[in-house]
Amino acid sequence: MNYQEFFSMVRDRFIATDVSGVEGKLAIQINLTGEAAGAFYIEVKDKKLSIEPYTYNDRDVAITVSDANFLKLMERKADPVLLFTMGKLRVEGDLGKALELKRFL
Repeated sequence: MNYQEFFSMVRDRFIATDVSGVEGKLAIQINLTGEAAGAFYIEVKDKKLSIEPYTYNDRDVAITVSDANFLKLMERKADPVLLFTMGKLRVEGDLGKALELKRFL
């Protein structure tokens, strides 16, 4: 699966997520490695969710993970904390904000 197909799948899955419980602004950039390498961001601002295929300079956190492991996260076949401790998921920035991603998954 190429980046565009992967991003479309992620967007379709996330876009209906209830973000009413997210206070303030949350900006997470996902850096994918592997066959679908690329970057996209997930932002919650004013209780609205945006998912765009761009890098985000004003992000709270950047997460780098393989496309295969991100897919496992979306399918609830992997735990993000376990991937982090195994070195298969890297986090730059606010770790607390990174854990917010778990709510979307």
